[in-house]
Amino acid sequence: MNKTQKSHWKTLDRFVEINSHWVKLIAEHLETTEGKIVEYWRVERADSVVILTVQADKLLFPSPTYRPGVASATLDFPGGRVPEAVTPAAAVPAIIKKELGVTESAIARIQPINTTGWAINSSFSNQKLYGFVAELHPTATVNPELLGAAYPVTPDGIRDLLKKLTCLQCRALLLEWQNQDNFRF
Repeated sequence: MNKTQKSHWKTLDRFVEINSHWVKLIAEHLETTEGKIVEYWRVERADSVVILTVQADKLLFPSPTYRPGVASATLDFPGGRVPEAVTPAAAVPAIIKKELGVTESAIARIQPINTTGWAINSSFSNQKLYGFVAELHPTATVNPELLGAAYPVTPDGIRDLLKKLTCLQCRALLLEWQNQDNFRF
């Protein structure tokens, strides 16, 4: 038997499946490559998009939103789930409009940070994360009631921002963007 065949576990049965609009919870009995039977719970969710929105060399953030998982309002880049039958890139304008009140015509450029999508937690979920940078035209108007913060795209600005960001996905995409060859201060 080759290594690829040996590395697969066998699904014996699915004993729980709970579906909602946001999530599907699945529990299965699996047989490991060593023949051990294990109970395994996992979540299936729609892929997510996080957007680093830049205007005039500033990263723009919507107002902090309450996050039940951490029981507080947190500063996060605009983001959301990718609707069925929509590509991650195609979801970007609607998310920016919802979170910052910016129309699609105000977006000068959308550039992917990662093109394959990162597994959020491959042991527990099938969800992937896609990151984008959306550069707004310098004269585009952002709804001031929706704007929560702006940080300069400078070493000090990013350092200060990393002190405020609690979202691991937001932090990872910011650092990935900063490490790309075409990043500029």
